Amino acid sequence: MIELELDGKKVSVPEGSMVMHAADAAGTYIPHFCYHKKLSIAANCRMCLVDVEKAPKPMPACATPVTQGMIVRTKSDKAIKAQQSVMEFLLINHPLDCPICDQGGECQLQDLAVGYGGSASRYQEEKRVVFHKDVGPLISMEEMSRCIHCTRCVRFGQEVAGVMELGMINRGEHSEITTVVGETVDSELSGNMIDLCPVGALTSKPFRYSARTWELSRRKSVSPHDSTGANLIVQVKANQVMRVLPLENEEVNECWIADRDRFSYTALDSDDRLTAPMLKQGGQWKTVEWTTALEYVARGLTQIKVDHGAKAIGGLASPHSTAEELHLLAKLVRGLGSENIDHRLRHADFSQPAPAGKARGLGLPVAALSTLQRVLVVGSFLRKDHPLFAQRIRQAVRKGAQVHSVHALQPDWAMPVASSLVAAPSAWVQALADIATAIAASTGAAAPAAGTATDAAKTIAAALLSGERKAVLLGNAAVQHPQAGVLLGLANWIAAQTGASVGVLGEAANSVGAQLVNALPGAGGLDAGRMLSPQGGLKAALLLNVEPLADAADAAAAKAALEGAEMVVALSAFKGGVIDLADVLLPIAPFSETSGTFVNAEGRAQSFFGVVKPRGETRPGWKVLRVLGNLLGLKGFDYETSEAVRAEALGDLAALGARIDNTARPGSPALPTGGLERIADVPIYCTDALVRRAGPLQATADARPPVAGLPAALWAQLGLGEGGRVRVSQGGASAVLGARLDPTLAANTIHVSAGHPLTATLGAMFGAVSVEKA
Repeated sequence: MIELELDGKKVSVPEGSMVMHAADAAGTYIPHFCYHKKLSIAANCRMCLVDVEKAPKPMPACATPVTQGMIVRTKSDKAIKAQQSVMEFLLINHPLDCPICDQGGECQLQDLAVGYGGSASRYQEEKRVVFHKDVGPLISMEEMSRCIHCTRCVRFGQEVAGVMELGMINRGEHSEITTVVGETVDSELSGNMIDLCPVGALTSKPFRYSARTWELSRRKSVSPHDSTGANLIVQVKANQVMRVLPLENEEVNECWIADRDRFSYTALDSDDRLTAPMLKQGGQWKTVEWTTALEYVARGLTQIKVDHGAKAIGGLASPHSTAEELHLLAKLVRGLGSENIDHRLRHADFSQPAPAGKARGLGLPVAALSTLQRVLVVGSFLRKDHPLFAQRIRQAVRKGAQVHSVHALQPDWAMPVASSLVAAPSAWVQALADIATAIAASTGAAAPAAGTATDAAKTIAAALLSGERKAVLLGNAAVQHPQAGVLLGLANWIAAQTGASVGVLGEAANSVGAQLVNALPGAGGLDAGRMLSPQGGLKAALLLNVEPLADAADAAAAKAALEGAEMVVALSAFKGGVIDLADVLLPIAPFSETSGTFVNAEGRAQSFFGVVKPRGETRPGWKVLRVLGNLLGLKGFDYETSEAVRAEALGDLAALGARIDNTARPGSPALPTGGLERIADVPIYCTDALVRRAGPLQATADARPPVAGLPAALWAQLGLGEGGRVRVSQGGASAVLGARLDPTLAANTIHVSAGHPLTATLGAMFGAVSVEKA
């Protein structure tokens, strides 16, 4: 540690620290614009000039290393005059349009100009003008004349998002921040640039000109999207969500959120919102009172139980639902005498669930992802499935970590990938068996399955046998794989032999919570795959936040299964995804209008309250299920608060992390299919009901209609060129899609996204497909 004197106080900081870090440690504020604790030091705004004893001129605090015995004054005349001079230069060309600027009230330049700016300017010349840029539907660059060239946005793209989409061109007063000519900003983390901008140069396009910051109430919440559990500040005006910002939590999301966390609020006011109970009578939808709708459902369930038995009733829940809602749905279905309850809508293998009372999860703290030295990621579209996990692993790579991949293609994760083992989905188990064989050859252990130590397998094995902090992580595609249990078993063996942890990244905000509250089939119960197949025999289906054609592993089979049911009850915040299949629509509140709990991938339970009142006749889902339980005469449905439900559902919240259990049995590889196979991702803005209806997100590059990715040999065989189209056929159905050459794809694999209306006619997310030129 190095000791220095700062404004008369002794401060000790680690060697290599800057004066700014010493000031932070001492609780002393030094004005700055370009410095940010999460970004590299640029030292280009000069606002943080301080008086260092024996230095001939003021020094930038952010870029001046501390030395033993250094004496620093941040409030001396020399420092203050230097800071005032820098402020005068910054304001020479600044447009001074605070009364109409969207950043007014939360602008660093405005705040510091009060303390360090002059009351009048000495400059009479014309101010410079920088023309606006259109960089997409999320970020507004309409007033780039305000830019002070702190380059925070540029450094964020390079260092955190992993994509340098913005840069600075020209010199002097002609300098400007821009994209490559005419291109948009498409990173899934791009909205963080808005928060980083210390002036009003980058602002939120959806929020722009809709409210002043001092008119907004600030309320805490938790993201309902991926398994990170990002902490949010939801800003509200007149009972309407106006903006969503990150709430800093170093252990979860640091100070970042993904664009879907930030902009999905725009769906809350969608025209598709369901705001009153509806019944289908004579093929026509009619709005009814809550009492009428719930009594109709209770009578219908009771009659179906009499006619067909309790086993004809099933509950299907989205893992984006709260733990309270999931618990009560499971309790209600079991109260009726059925064990048909599941949340694993996109899974194909249900053979190895977590032990009773446990859950598959990350297996290490979220924050530990940033410190890993070796990472093997199996079957993950990491950057789009888990943007904030990818960001943490990216930070680990910047510190020297090696990341390896097993996938059907070479991934674009916006970070260097040390090696990729590319194989068709049916060969993933064989690929892990090969890695296990290579490890066994080095350690002398007995390999768990027959494999061949290929060069690619040896590279990954050698990496995992070196280094200290290591993890084998299974992504969404691995969890949804037809041999998911075998993949997890082999991952466990590899991790045990190499001293790594094994983790499941988790599909949704409450994938772990759904397992912990036992929203899973019991003895003799049907899993989601069988319930959503025509052979499942369901006569009554309760859908909790489920949109079958977008959420099911096999949309076509799900549609056929629900069309064969006598009664489908949809508890949903939106109409569109269920109105064609349901008989009853019950409007339940989205995350912004209800209290509840999400359990993230590491097993961290995070509760939140509704930030606005429910719209129309909407009611919190847990209350609807409680009343329905009462009408059915079931015991134990007399809760007064969601906290009472949570206490019963999850028990001791502090102990949830200890209930993560990823153990599974290794198995043998299946024989490859030999034909053309499908690999499917769920695009980032198709994952749940909110993002599907968020207009700004649906206007981004990531929300373009899906295209079929073809390997080079198949592309040439079909004689395709740019703009070509193909007919993809699977399970008796087909879809005509645009085609794209992907030279990184495994030879006998075609990449076709799921969860989108254009591909909903196709079969399962994995399986044999055929393709022809359209």
